[in-house]
Amino acid sequence: MNSLAATLVVAALLAAGCGRSGSGETEESRGDGNPTKAAEAAPGGDFGDLKGVCGPGDAKTASAQGVTADAIKVGVFSDVGFTKKSEYGDTAKVFTSWCNAAGGINGRKLVATVRDTKLLEVRQRMLDSCKEDFAIAGGSAAMDGLGTKERLSCLLPEFPAQTSMVQNNGSDLQVSQTGGSEYNRYAGYYNWLLKEAYPKSADAIGIISGDSPVTKVLGAQAEEGLKAAGGTIAYSDLYPASGVSDWTPYAQAIKSKKVRGLIFYGDFTSLAKLEQILTGMKYKLDWIDANSNAYGPAFLKLGGTSLDYQNNLADLNGVYPLESASGNPATQQLVDLFEKYAPDAEVTLPGVRGFGAWLLFAKAAKSCGDDLTRACVYEAARKESAWTAGGLLAPVDLTDAGIPVDCFNVEKATSKGWEPADFKPDKGAYRCDVEQYKYTGDYGKPLTLADVGKSMDDVK
Repeated sequence: MNSLAATLVVAALLAAGCGRSGSGETEESRGDGNPTKAAEAAPGGDFGDLKGVCGPGDAKTASAQGVTADAIKVGVFSDVGFTKKSEYGDTAKVFTSWCNAAGGINGRKLVATVRDTKLLEVRQRMLDSCKEDFAIAGGSAAMDGLGTKERLSCLLPEFPAQTSMVQNNGSDLQVSQTGGSEYNRYAGYYNWLLKEAYPKSADAIGIISGDSPVTKVLGAQAEEGLKAAGGTIAYSDLYPASGVSDWTPYAQAIKSKKVRGLIFYGDFTSLAKLEQILTGMKYKLDWIDANSNAYGPAFLKLGGTSLDYQNNLADLNGVYPLESASGNPATQQLVDLFEKYAPDAEVTLPGVRGFGAWLLFAKAAKSCGDDLTRACVYEAARKESAWTAGGLLAPVDLTDAGIPVDCFNVEKATSKGWEPADFKPDKGAYRCDVEQYKYTGDYGKPLTLADVGKSMDDVK
């Protein structure tokens, strides 16, 4: 494996999340018109506490590219051809099937086209989307910054499940549920770790990152954020993107530096191998941040008995935990919809974020009525000051791209499954007393319309 390809593998594994394998084929989803149990329980296209997200109407015009009197074409970006993880395509199928069964968007059916970027083909797929789609929604690509310039040049709005590269994270014409990119999204989590839960670990933190453009930036931001929370970095290292045959030297370095808290940015398969060696050495850390990429059954299978020895944690950034779905109507409704429309697919954390992005797009598009334009759908989404995706998420202010998130929630991995950690939630399943921290380091900036010679006046 050459160095570039290996570097990109790490980036893809970190950004992709964990989901079922898929074919990588481009697919369109229109829905079969059959109501689900959830749709029957929520007539008129209600989802969670959102009323009438989807439903019939009297749309008559072809108001924009990708919009006819009968349909709305939406692109869904995914690295499925590389990662074999089909979670964004699965989520698109579920959402469009449910929404179309309820009547679509003012009577227009949603047509989702998976744009398979295969890791390195982001620009090509963006050019395809620019020619055909009305908007992009519910997806993500590890190297998403490679297509941001093209997206802004063709004035294409984006409602991503999650973002990855600096160029795209918080870029113009994008409405993201993950908060302002200039702020540390883990500020509340870090403060809880170092000041409340494990204060003795503050003087001995380690950071290990995969040697890739994406993970190196994440590692640098983590270091700044941890120091701002009162932490001291005792050990910092990169591991080769081509892989590590023996994690023993890293485990020995962690032990020799007396590391008590570890941040790991890379694929969770590598983390599981590292933890097995640490456990074999009988070296137990106070905590290990496995990050939300590890949240799911795959990491639990890999972790084995180490999960009951090491303390693996993950901040879900305000997404209601899936293992507690029965305690939250919106999450349970999502699980029910997957059981109906994609019974062989796994509901994943990126999938939940993707479904939330679809809801945001659909609600905004419905408000535009017959005159559905890109300017209208983008501006309507920007009016959401306490967006929860019907109850899937903690409230997020979307009125400005630079506003940070206020809430966090922490999960703990055990051999019996993921479960909420004791992080002292103060608002339902979340803790929302985050002391915000704005980065001072130079990590690059997201692209703007001005960077491509455009402005909002050009968006029609």
